[in-house]
Amino acid sequence: MKKKRLSKKEIKESNKNIGDKFGLADFVDKKDKAELVEGKIIAINDEPSFFYYENKLAPTLRLVMKKDILKKVVVDMPAVPFMVRGADVMRPGIKQLEEFGKGDFITIVDENHRKPLAIGLALFSSEKIKAMDKGKVIKNLHWVGDDIWKI
Repeated sequence: MKKKRLSKKEIKESNKNIGDKFGLADFVDKKDKAELVEGKIIAINDEPSFFYYENKLAPTLRLVMKKDILKKVVVDMPAVPFMVRGADVMRPGIKQLEEFGKGDFITIVDENHRKPLAIGLALFSSEKIKAMDKGKVIKNLHWVGDDIWKI
C-alpha cells in the first residue's frame, strides 16, 4: 500500500477544502499524521477520513459515523444486502430522504437502525427523486466492507 505524507501546504489546502464543503474548520491539526493512501484516500492518524471521487473530496463512512456532515437517504431493509455489496440505490428502495441537489454526496442508511451503509452521489435532486417511480437515483461510491473501509 503506497502512502505519502501530506506537506504543510497540502494540509492547509485540504483544511480549506474540507471547511468550505463540509463545514469542518481546521479538521486536520498540525500535529496529526496526514497521509495520502493509494493516491486517492486521505488518512488522518491512520484512519481513512476522505477520498477523492472524480477529483472531488468525499467523506468516508468512518468519518460520517463520527460526524453527521452529509444529507441522508433511508433505504428499506431488503435493499441493505445489495448496498453493502456496492449496488447503486434504486428509487423503489428509498423510504425517506432529506433535501439535496444533484451531484451532492449522500449518506445511505438503513430504515431500522439508521446506521450508515454507504456514501453515494446523487444522480438527481431530491425533488426529482420524489417525483420518480423507478430507476437508479444514487451512485454507490463507498460502502461497508469495500477497499476504503478495509484500510
